[in-house]
Amino acid sequence: MKVVWTSGALQDRLDIWDYIAADKPSAAARMDQLFSDAAEGLASFPDLGKDGMVPGTRELLVHVNYRLVYEIASDTVWILTLVHTSQLWPPLRG
Repeated sequence: MKVVWTSGALQDRLDIWDYIAADKPSAAARMDQLFSDAAEGLASFPDLGKDGMVPGTRELLVHVNYRLVYEIASDTVWILTLVHTSQLWPPLRG
């Protein structure tokens, strides 16, 4: 399967990088590598995560603080978002 990061998920990834790198650039690089490794793993094992809180999605705990939310469509794993575990997920609709 191929793995595609949505623009929203890429922005989440950049935001996380910026936040962590402000204090520890090396930690930001390690965290980003965890995200990359997790996405690569989904290419071979797309059902690795558990059923997501949003119907049709799956969630993979990449780190104790971050979960990767994705969906599978045909031969593609779509990375939808990276969520800090302290964040409300799914977000409330107003």
